[in-house]
Amino acid sequence: MKIGVPKEIKDKENRVALTPEGAKQLVSEGHSVFVEKSAGTGSGFSDEEYSKSGANIVDTAKAWDCDIVIKVKEPLESEYKFLKENQILFTYLHLAGVAKALTDVLLKAKATSIAYETVEDSYNRLPLLAPMSAVAGNMAVQIGAYYLAKFNNGKGMMLGEVMNHFYGKVVIIGDGVVGRHAAKTAYGIGANVFLFGRHEERMDHLRDIIGRKAHVIVSTPESIAEHVLDADLVVGAVLVTGAKAPFVVTEKMVKTMQPGSVIVDVSIDQGGCIETSKPTKHSDPVFVKHGVTHYCVTNMPGAYPRTSTIALTNATFPYLLKLANEGFEKSMKSDAGFAKGVNTYGGFITYKPVAEALKMDSKFKELNAALDI
Repeated sequence: MKIGVPKEIKDKENRVALTPEGAKQLVSEGHSVFVEKSAGTGSGFSDEEYSKSGANIVDTAKAWDCDIVIKVKEPLESEYKFLKENQILFTYLHLAGVAKALTDVLLKAKATSIAYETVEDSYNRLPLLAPMSAVAGNMAVQIGAYYLAKFNNGKGMMLGEVMNHFYGKVVIIGDGVVGRHAAKTAYGIGANVFLFGRHEERMDHLRDIIGRKAHVIVSTPESIAEHVLDADLVVGAVLVTGAKAPFVVTEKMVKTMQPGSVIVDVSIDQGGCIETSKPTKHSDPVFVKHGVTHYCVTNMPGAYPRTSTIALTNATFPYLLKLANEGFEKSMKSDAGFAKGVNTYGGFITYKPVAEALKMDSKFKELNAALDI
């Protein structure tokens, strides 16, 4: 198969969807790899490295004119023209995060799109979302600490241990991969950690992996409202697989927060879990609402492209190789978890939470029905 790797064009996005080592393995399996010029530069991979691996260095159009196109982030408007029938797009899509324009284009083009964030393994985990969630969780605390500095108009509270005392209150809503990594990072530097989750039976285990002094609390509107009042940093880490995130922090709650506090909404790719959030980008990452600094960058891990690229491609490559070697239909039939990644096919939405979030139920069809199998 012909496999294309376009250069990412989202703001400050320096990740790349395939490493030179991955290209080498694909070529050894008999596939042709077409990497857009400078696609890997931001992650520290030169065109020469890709060439030595057997890949072809090409322009934008040729990188898209392939059987399988692999990316890191969703296509932007200038890339819509490259989407077509009989082409497989394999990337993060986050269509339920009110990405109706892209969804309409995918349906009109009858493109087959597989979203990293809805692929599941045999334990119903999200193996292609997890590595970037981990990076974003770690980042959330680092970023929050930066914007709490007084020179950033923050309240001047440092997150960390000073002379055996913990300083700074970090409220993390969601105990998945993002939440756990944020909690461990915050606890590790010596902040007071308050982690909110829905599963009471998991709470003692969460204290074991984070730290025994961590506060692990059942998530309710009342408990969240109580603790955001005096929080220095609130991290939104709520995920409903493939669906739009619910608002767990209302605008009313944000209004009660102290001036100079910080919100980092990691759920923003899926619409955000904090009512006052709106998408931002690395070149203009924050805004202030009700005296609270909001950081809502939709491609957070792009800030650390070397780490993120290696971690992401370690996870995605086995699926890519399977897709290239077996073809689309056989891959989907043999791996039900992989099939859950298919968001659009043949002019239909094939992942129900996306159709529901976008109110496009009439465009929904089960993948098996769309494939006529």
